[in-house]
Amino acid sequence: MKTLFLIPARGGSQGIPGKNLKPLAGKPLLYYTLDTARQLAPDADICLSTDSDEIIRAATDYGLSVPFKRPAELATNQAGSYGVLRHAVDFYRQQGRMYDVVVLLQPTSPFRQARHVREAMTLYTSDLDMVVSVTESDLNPYFNLFEESSAGYLEPSKDGGQFVRRQDAPTAYGYNGAVYVINTASLSTQTLREFAHIKKYVMSAPDSVDLDTPLDWQFAEFLMQQREANDSK
Repeated sequence: MKTLFLIPARGGSQGIPGKNLKPLAGKPLLYYTLDTARQLAPDADICLSTDSDEIIRAATDYGLSVPFKRPAELATNQAGSYGVLRHAVDFYRQQGRMYDVVVLLQPTSPFRQARHVREAMTLYTSDLDMVVSVTESDLNPYFNLFEESSAGYLEPSKDGGQFVRRQDAPTAYGYNGAVYVINTASLSTQTLREFAHIKKYVMSAPDSVDLDTPLDWQFAEFLMQQREANDSK
C-alpha cells in the first residue's frame, strides 16, 4: 500500500496568528508533526503543503524538501481540506507517482504520536473511504445537545426521552483532527463529506487536543509541562 503523508500548514491563521511556527514548549508547532511523519515514512513520501515562504524555509531548515508552493486559492480562510488533498495527489500523479492512501496529519495536533497513526492505519482496508481519529464526546445529541424549534424553543437534537442518564445514551464521537487515513480512489470521486464508509479510531482526550484558540494553546503548554515533569521523575 503506497502511502503519502500530507501535512497542510497554511501561513494565515485567525485564531492563533502564525501558529504553525509558533514555539510550543520551545519547538515550532509544525516540527511536532514533521517528527511524527518521519517515524512513519521517508521524506520522499512526506508532503508539506503550504502557501507560506516562511514555513517553507522552516521546513527546509529542518531538512525537509518542499515539493511545491500551495496555490493562493487553496490557502484562504474558506478553503477546505478536500482541495488541498486533491491538489497534492494530482501533483504526484502528474509525476507518475501513484498513492493508494493519503494520511492527513494536521500540525494543530501536537500530542498525536506515531503509534496513533500506525494503529489507525491498521484499521484501514481498501473497501473503506476513510479511517478517522475521534474522541468520545461529553456532549450527546440524545441527552445534552439541543436545537431551536421553529417556535423558538429548545428541543433535543435526537429523541432522547428514554435516556435519563448520559451514560445510557449511545456513545457520541467527535473528529479530533489528528489522523485521517484516506482512500485516494474515493477522494477522486467524492468530497470528504460525501464519504459513507468511514471507520473510527478512538484517541484519549489529552492526546486529542487540537489548537485553534489561545486558550487551547495555554492548555497545551500546561500539558507539555505536566508531561515533562512526569518524565523527569
